[in-house]
Amino acid sequence: MRIFIARLAGTPVFDPAGDQIGRLRDVVVAVPVSAPPRVHGLVVEVQPRRRVFVPITRVLSIEAGSIVFSGRVNMRRFEQRTSETLVIGEMLDLSVETGGERMTVLDLAMEKTRTTEWLITKVALVKGGSGLGLRRRGANRIVDWDEVSGFGAVQKDQGAAALLAAFETERAADLASALHTLSDKRRAEVAAALDDVRLAEVLEELPEPDQIGILSRLEPERAADVLEEMDPDDAADLLQDLPAEQAEALMALMEPEEAAPVRRLLIYPENTAGGIMTSEPIILPPSATVAEALAHIRQQDHIPAVATQVYVSRPPVETPTGRFLGLVHFQRLLREPPSTLLGTVMDDSLDPIRPDLTLRQVSSYLANYDLVAVPVVDGAGRLVGAVTVDDVLDHLLPGDWREHEDNGAEGA
Repeated sequence: MRIFIARLAGTPVFDPAGDQIGRLRDVVVAVPVSAPPRVHGLVVEVQPRRRVFVPITRVLSIEAGSIVFSGRVNMRRFEQRTSETLVIGEMLDLSVETGGERMTVLDLAMEKTRTTEWLITKVALVKGGSGLGLRRRGANRIVDWDEVSGFGAVQKDQGAAALLAAFETERAADLASALHTLSDKRRAEVAAALDDVRLAEVLEELPEPDQIGILSRLEPERAADVLEEMDPDDAADLLQDLPAEQAEALMALMEPEEAAPVRRLLIYPENTAGGIMTSEPIILPPSATVAEALAHIRQQDHIPAVATQVYVSRPPVETPTGRFLGLVHFQRLLREPPSTLLGTVMDDSLDPIRPDLTLRQVSSYLANYDLVAVPVVDGAGRLVGAVTVDDVLDHLLPGDWREHEDNGAEGA
């Protein structure tokens, strides 16, 4: 049975009892210069964002939509050996030669031999260089492994189109996890191939050192464009970690209307309500209807925590707003007729918090009132933002939480 590896990215992995333990993120192979590479095993991501190794000898079946293995999973974090290569992370998009023609690697196929070994036997190739917006289904040629040369060469610009195609249906957090495991060179190639919106989403999910490393390798104009696509609070957090001169230079390159909310957030001390809040919650005037509020909530760019409630204020309805009046919970909106005015159904009994409240005080407030978000109002009674539960978690967890999980995780 021949299996193309890039198509397996994100496939659920199950134990013999039928319980899902994670998703496949890569395949580990040894690449000799001449012989077909032998498959060592699978890299499986288990919660919380830990990559572990499953030997190929433990895999019972690989089918569309599922991979089943036998035994227990060793929860020790996967560490790549110098003699190993990751198929998806490192071999896709390589420029190779076959039949005297330069082509780009789109995918690789593995097959099980009579001796029960798994080998890389086929290479799917496309004409031309990297960065052409390639898709797996557009392969021009599938050839035997021994017909291809160039896998062992170090390439200056590998591109990332085929790797991104393997992750095109995955969440930004999954692609971020993949980037975190790559070399600095490969990470920069992937970042260069992403569009601004997708790269912004991925940066928001990466540890701070990775964020800084990627942003620093971008041209300043593009770095500013990516910062514009990030949520203002995430952009502010990232800029705070840069040297002041570099941060100011990047903000100067941003569009003024995009830089303004970021600048406002930067005036608040870190680990206060003002320092962690989002400056773009859903805000409407009291004359808006329930139907209008629901239409705003349905917008795809709002995260779930932001979409749980609508804030009501006097115009202007962009932060800092006119006088804050109250809020309407999503459940209340679902119970009211579409033509109902927000001013008649809003909840004004919940006191907003001040920007100078500490992180601990904000956490206690959310817990006391069983909230997922709380409005932040300045001394003039204007809404300046909202703190959501995900904002609090991001700042309560250790700074390197995306890199290190609890070492006491149990096997499946």
